[in-house]
Amino acid sequence: MSTQDTSVGTGTGSGPVLDLAGLGFDQGAHLLVRRALSGLPPGAVLGVAGHDPALPVHLAAWCRREGHRTVPGPFPDPRVRATVRRGRRETDRWRGAERAGAPGPDGVVARPPAHWGPAARGALVEAGGPDLPCDVADRDLAWTDLAPRLYAHAASAQWDPATAVDWSAPFALPSEIEDAVVQVMTYLVENEQTALVIPARLLARVHPHFREVLQLLAVQAADEARHVEVFTRRALLRGGRMGTSSAGGRASLASLLAEPDFSLASFLLSVLGEGSFLSLLAFLDRYAPDPVTRRVARLARQDEARHVAFGVAHLAHRAERDPGLHGRLRGAVERRHDALADTAGLNDDVFDSLVVLAAGSWTPEAIARGHRAVLRLRAEMDEGRRHRLARLGFPDDEAAELSALHTRNFM
Repeated sequence: MSTQDTSVGTGTGSGPVLDLAGLGFDQGAHLLVRRALSGLPPGAVLGVAGHDPALPVHLAAWCRREGHRTVPGPFPDPRVRATVRRGRRETDRWRGAERAGAPGPDGVVARPPAHWGPAARGALVEAGGPDLPCDVADRDLAWTDLAPRLYAHAASAQWDPATAVDWSAPFALPSEIEDAVVQVMTYLVENEQTALVIPARLLARVHPHFREVLQLLAVQAADEARHVEVFTRRALLRGGRMGTSSAGGRASLASLLAEPDFSLASFLLSVLGEGSFLSLLAFLDRYAPDPVTRRVARLARQDEARHVAFGVAHLAHRAERDPGLHGRLRGAVERRHDALADTAGLNDDVFDSLVVLAAGSWTPEAIARGHRAVLRLRAEMDEGRRHRLARLGFPDDEAAELSALHTRNFM
C-alpha cells in the first residue's frame, strides 16, 4: 500500500477534499475518512466526495459514532457531497477510557479491574464491557518479579520428546530391574498427571493482566504433559504393562487437588511436592540402569527446578507483603497431614523398586546398600524442604517441623 495520500486534494478555501470515488462505507470508506481527519485539528472541515449512493447517510452515521459531525451548507468544490467538522482528538467512544498499565513488567498495576478482562497490558481500554471472573486479581497475590525471566527461560528450554530422548538406544535389563523401572515410571505418571491439572486449574483464575504468570503456568502444564508422555513411553518401552497405583498415593494427590487457595496450592505442589521430586529425579539420574531412564529423569528435573523456583519466588513475594501468610502455609501442611494420617503413604512397590534400582544386584550387601540409598533420598528430600521453607522466612525449628509433616508419598 502506498504511504502517499492521493485521494485528498486541496479545496477552494473551505478545507481539503477527500475523494472516495466509488468506495462505500460497506467497503471500508471509513478508513480513508478517519485517516484524512487525523491530520486535521479539532474544528477543521473536510469535504467528502464520491459517487456511492449511500455516502451521505453512512457518513453521517459514522460521524455520530466517532464524535465528528456533518455540517450543512454548500462547499465550493462541486464534487463534495458532504462536509465533516472534526471533533475532539479522543472520540466519544473513548471518553472515560484508561490505559491498562504499561506493556512491560514495570507496567503491572496493583489491582487490574475485572472489566479490563483480556485487554493487552498497556492498551487503551474502552469503558464498559463484561467483567472477567478472576479471583486472583491482586498484584501481591499473583505476581513475582522473577516471572518474566522464568518465562523467558521456560520458552527457550522446551524440548521435544520425540527427539530429545534416543528411544532406540540399545540396552538390556534383567526382567526384575525392568519391572522396577516400570513401577517407578507408573508412580511418576500419576504424580505428574496431578501436577498437570493443578497449574491448568490455577491458570483460569489469574487475571490476564499478569500475563507472565499466565505464560509460566501454561508452560508448566505443558511441561507436565510432556513428562507424562515420556514416563509412560519409558514404562512401555520393552512391551510390559504399567505397575501398581496405591490408594494411599492417590489420596495424597487428591488432597493437592482439594486445596482451593491459589498460593497454598502453589506451596503444597511446587515448594514441597515438586521440591521433593527434584531429589527423586536426581536419584533416578544417579541410579538409572539404562540411558533412556537417565535421560527422561534428567530432562524432567530441569523443568521441575523451574517450577520450584517460580513457587518459591511467588510465595516469597507474598510473604513480604502479608504477615499472616506463614500461619496459613503452616495450616495447609497440618490439614493435609491430618487428612492423610490414616493412609499408607508411599506405595510399597515404589519403595522396593527404588531399593532395587539403587542396589544394582541381588546380593544381601547390594540390597542393604540400596536400602540405605533410599533412606538417604528421604533425608535429602527433608533437607531440601527445610531449605526452601527457610527461604520463605520460617525459623529453622519450624521449617524442620513442617518438613516432617509432609506426606510420605513424596509429592
